[in-house]
Amino acid sequence: MCNKRLWLVLGLMLAVSGILSWRLFNLQVLEGTSWRAQAQGQQRYFAQTRGERGNIYLNSLGEELIPVAVNRKIYHAYISPRELRGKEEEDFALQVSKILDIEEESILERMEKDSAYEVLKRNLSPEEIEGVRKTSGIHLQEEVVRHYPEESLAANVLGFVGGEEVGQYGVEQYYEEVIGGGFGIREGLKNPWGLFILKDSTKKGEDIVLTIDYNIQHFVERALKEAVERLNAVDGAVLVGDPKTGEILAMANYPSFNPNRYGEFDVRVFKNSSVQETYEPGSVFKPVTMAAALDRGAISPKDTFYDTGEKRIHGRTIRNYDRRSYGLVTMTEILERSINTGVVYVKDQIGNDVFLNYLEMFGIFRPTGIDLHGEVYSLNKSFLEGHDVNFATASYGQGIEITDVQLFRAFSAIANGGRMINPHIVKREEKIPVPEERIISPTSSLLVTEMMVSTIERGFGNAAKVPGYHIAGKTGTAQIPWSKLGISRAGYSDRTMQAFIGYAPAFDPEFVILVKLNQPQARTAEVSAAPVFKDIAEYILEYKKIPYDYEIAN
Repeated sequence: MCNKRLWLVLGLMLAVSGILSWRLFNLQVLEGTSWRAQAQGQQRYFAQTRGERGNIYLNSLGEELIPVAVNRKIYHAYISPRELRGKEEEDFALQVSKILDIEEESILERMEKDSAYEVLKRNLSPEEIEGVRKTSGIHLQEEVVRHYPEESLAANVLGFVGGEEVGQYGVEQYYEEVIGGGFGIREGLKNPWGLFILKDSTKKGEDIVLTIDYNIQHFVERALKEAVERLNAVDGAVLVGDPKTGEILAMANYPSFNPNRYGEFDVRVFKNSSVQETYEPGSVFKPVTMAAALDRGAISPKDTFYDTGEKRIHGRTIRNYDRRSYGLVTMTEILERSINTGVVYVKDQIGNDVFLNYLEMFGIFRPTGIDLHGEVYSLNKSFLEGHDVNFATASYGQGIEITDVQLFRAFSAIANGGRMINPHIVKREEKIPVPEERIISPTSSLLVTEMMVSTIERGFGNAAKVPGYHIAGKTGTAQIPWSKLGISRAGYSDRTMQAFIGYAPAFDPEFVILVKLNQPQARTAEVSAAPVFKDIAEYILEYKKIPYDYEIAN
């Protein structure tokens, strides 16, 4: 009985061994060619890749998010010349040229190359993609690219994604580690029917929402473009921000660029001048000097000063911009008429050391820390040499350099009751607490505001007036140093940087607007920058449905 069982098991083993041997012979010899071909077309695929980039959105008043930087799939058409050996070349080239609208000669030239990959056309249209899919011998290659659906809108804020697939300039560069997507290993199976992803350890980048308001940004860019072109200015910038929170509501430069086609533009337009260029602000700086003296108790708005039209300091003569003398004037009238000698007098009432201390508190010598790539600031070395004449000219905004975003921060402190804010461009989930420490008192803030309101009502800022609202603001027409024009020469040119900065409603401000025009064909900022401020302020007041401060007389 045991022997029978043993022979039975042995027989079964021999039978299984025979079947396996035949199967192995069949696979290796009879079907070997077929299986080798499939093995070549079906391979395990490993690659280190990066996760999808996060999107960037703008705000709008209705809390709708508008995408301004997204990812888009595009397709390229390519051939493998080695694969096409033996094809009717001219017939194939004619067929492909009709699909892709390219020259037959170009296709034939690529077909003659000894390579496995030749691109025929990039970024195909939907019709071209469909045509390629229906044609044997031509293939599609997918690529994910950064796309800016609003084209040039907020381009200097956004920046772009460069050839190495990393952010360059603006938010794209500053937040690269946040939105860029994490590296990981993608494992797949590649066969003649496509690529099947088995594992993917890459991580998608985070989406971010900017503080920029879509509608305000649109209006600001249009207003700035019109002003630069109308006044034949070299360039210009506008910054709009919330003086209570530090949120940037609009930031525009002109000329600008289209980040979808950044390679077509001069690299100089990629700069965001509001954070990447310093300049001498001129008379828009005078309220800062006034705020320091008022806060120190050295002056009051009704104190008087007798203006002779000039002041001598160690052999140097300081004059008013129009070379006029105004006689007996109040401190408020010094701002209204933008009297240089009067502001020097105000600075003298607190002395150089105290004045310097206030400039430090207003953040003139340090960056704002705004979350945009490439913020610069001036060390103001020549000013800090401590000469009396340097302090005198700095009091009215010459011989001292700042950026737009620094000026916005300083004016926000004047507007909001004396607190410094942190300018920022990306929405934060948690509100940043407003510092309790004040650099000037609420009373000083109110007094400077009243003086600037008077400047709009009765002074050189009248062109910025918006009926129904109290506007606080100041013009500035600053001479540009020769050195800033690339000319190796001491002193100042006759070219000017013209600006206006103000806020509204003056006694409970919702926004600060800074308008800056580089070398406009206009005599002063009163006729160049102030009207642009008015147009933007009027738009925002209506857009936000902010109630009137007072009834408009019929």
